[in-house]
Amino acid sequence: MGRKKAEAAAVALTNPRAARLYRLLTLLGDGPLTRPQLVRRLKLDVRGFYRDLEALRGLGIEVAAGDDNRYALAVALDDALARLPFPDPGLNFRDVQQLSRGDTTAHRKLRQRITSFLNGTGGPNKPR
Repeated sequence: MGRKKAEAAAVALTNPRAARLYRLLTLLGDGPLTRPQLVRRLKLDVRGFYRDLEALRGLGIEVAAGDDNRYALAVALDDALARLPFPDPGLNFRDVQQLSRGDTTAHRKLRQRITSFLNGTGGPNKPR
């Protein structure tokens, strides 16, 4: 699978998987852990664990396996969380417009997203 397809596939996260990836990142944000520790805490099988690692890689979040068989984030937790998309929160336009008011980077990003959506120049199903 090409890198673009892998990234697109990884970005479309179900709510349970997004929550699990968040938990995985926060666990690793506390320090390196072994695969058995992570699998047990996330209630996953080994195959699911490796699928989640691949999903993180598709999002540009690297998790490194050390010589001591422990997994660790290759970036700061805050940077990793900034790359993890939030699943569809089920908001309506009024909600989104209200949330876009403010002066933070997140507010500006949401305003830009609304504008590009309304102008037909962007969005998840529209090529840029």
